[in-house]
Amino acid sequence: MTAMAPSRNEPDLSFLLDHTSHVLRTQMAAALAEIGLTARMHCVLVHALQEERTQIQLAELGDMDKTTMVVTLDALEKAGLAERRPSSTDRRARIVAVTEKGAEVAKRSQEIVDGVHRAAIGSLPEEEAEVLVRALNRLVTGHLATQVEAPQPVRRARHRG
Repeated sequence: MTAMAPSRNEPDLSFLLDHTSHVLRTQMAAALAEIGLTARMHCVLVHALQEERTQIQLAELGDMDKTTMVVTLDALEKAGLAERRPSSTDRRARIVAVTEKGAEVAKRSQEIVDGVHRAAIGSLPEEEAEVLVRALNRLVTGHLATQVEAPQPVRRARHRG
C-alpha cells in the first residue's frame, strides 16, 4: 500500500526564494569573474569604501568566517586592490583600506552588480517588479526580519548593507 503524499495548500515560498537566489548568485559570480572578482571580494571593497571598518566588521557584513575573510583579503592584497592597516581607534584591530586601483575596480563591480539586478527585475513587467521589490522589502523588515533558533544549524543569509 502506498501512502498518499500530503497536498500542498500554499506556494513553496522556500523553493521560490532559494532557487531565484541561487540563480542570481551564479549570474553575479559569472559577471564579476569577468573582471577577476568574486562576490565576496566585491562586498569587502564596497563596504570598506563606505567607512573605516575592521576585518571582523567586514566579515560579519559579508557573512564570512575568519578563514574565508583572510583568503578574500589575501586575494585583494595580491591584486593590489586593498591592504590591511592598523585601526586608528583600536591598535589590536586591523582595518581594510581600499587602494586607488581597488576603488576603480569597486566602481566597475558595482555597475556589474547593478546590471545583474536590473536584468533580473527588468525581466518582469514594471508593475510586477515594483510589487515584488516592495513585498520583499516588507518581508525583510517585517515578518522575516529576524531569524529564529533552529535545532539544526541553518546557513545564514548575507547581511544587508
